[in-house]
Amino acid sequence: MGRLQDKIAVITGAGQGIGLAYAERFLAEGAKVVVAELDEERAASAMTTLADKGDARLVKTDISDPDSAQACIDQTVSHYGTVDILVNNAALYHDIDHLDTSYEYLQKVFSVNQHGAWLMARAAAPVMAKQHYGRIVNQSSGAAYAYSFPAFGDEFTGLGNFSYSITKWGIVGLTKFMAAQLGRWGITVNCIAPGVTMTEATKKTVPDFIIQEMTAQSAVKSTLEPEDLTGACVFFASDEARFVTGQTLVVDGGLAMPA
Repeated sequence: MGRLQDKIAVITGAGQGIGLAYAERFLAEGAKVVVAELDEERAASAMTTLADKGDARLVKTDISDPDSAQACIDQTVSHYGTVDILVNNAALYHDIDHLDTSYEYLQKVFSVNQHGAWLMARAAAPVMAKQHYGRIVNQSSGAAYAYSFPAFGDEFTGLGNFSYSITKWGIVGLTKFMAAQLGRWGITVNCIAPGVTMTEATKKTVPDFIIQEMTAQSAVKSTLEPEDLTGACVFFASDEARFVTGQTLVVDGGLAMPA
């Protein structure tokens, strides 16, 4: 019997990369998984991958849309009866534009990376509170602690908007506030902050020389694979973490080591 046996888990952005790795591991641990994914091509590919691994169901979801976020939870409850676990993994990252410092782009990134996590949690929390049980796992990033990345150069061209990093820092704070409110209803809220993980999105977004440099600076001289994150997510989602809440676990091979 798995550590998540018969639990109902919603995993956002589970169409690829880390989210897909979470879905595979959760199924292996006995959970029933809702793949909350917006991109139809990635969703179809993920469902093919998960087809023979357990009970997985696709719900097309735009986490930045309040109605879509609520519909995802409503459909999960309609099909499975409840929601036990929410993993807020989805984020704008694959096509992130660090050079776009406009206010409009900052708002766009916030609408997905931070507000989307809040919208999904807002939809799931009443279901969890009613049953006096729930596990919410938010996904931050090691980028929240990398204050000098990306390099800004010697010529001042205007204030950056730090869109990806600041939204991921915001997830750390959101985790603590939600944990403080929801604990009395048996709901824990924790956070994972992955380092540079070797997904297709990372290979597209982060230059090889930066990956090599960050690997060299970390305590564990190896690249981080999506599968390396799944143990932390299962722990936070399981009853083993019943008394752990409001915490952020940095999984980056010892690069950031925040206090």
